Amino acid sequence: MRFKDFSHNQSGLSTLELLCVVAIVAVIAAFASRGATAALHAARSNSALSDLLASLTRARSLAANAEEDIVLCPSADGETCSSGYHWEYGWIAFPSKHAGSDRLPDEPILIRQMALQRSVHLITTRGRTRVRFQANGSNAGSNATFTICDGRGPRSATAYAMSNPGNLRSIPPDPENVANACANL
Repeated sequence: MRFKDFSHNQSGLSTLELLCVVAIVAVIAAFASRGATAALHAARSNSALSDLLASLTRARSLAANAEEDIVLCPSADGETCSSGYHWEYGWIAFPSKHAGSDRLPDEPILIRQMALQRSVHLITTRGRTRVRFQANGSNAGSNATFTICDGRGPRSATAYAMSNPGNLRSIPPDPENVANACANL
């Protein structure tokens, strides 16, 4: 019986070649993972902006149609207004028949937005913790600025100013608002 000598015709990868292939695959996977994560954060921010815009538009429409003031405020429990300017825990809208901007037990909730997706923060400027649409559909008070920050960090934060008629427009983010919105992400 004859045996073939395979020592001269080796095929396959050496240990060094295998390590190089594994290193290249790891680098490619790391870049792909960062890109996918960034895309996920961007999608979550866009979803938050869409939810905010839908709520503002609906609240303004409700105010004009019902000819009564509608208040939109941050709410962590979906029943009462929160005292702060962080909206990522959710928000509510209700008809306000009194001069205050906090919901009374007999005022129905017309809009209830649950908490935003993980790693997305939404704040208003500190002085504007409530948005009140008047019976004519306009926003009572000064312009409000909303700042959104997600897991990509401060460089990707966006800001939107709401005019008195209730329209949102993109503006350059204020560094202080960005710092507040991006804190604890």
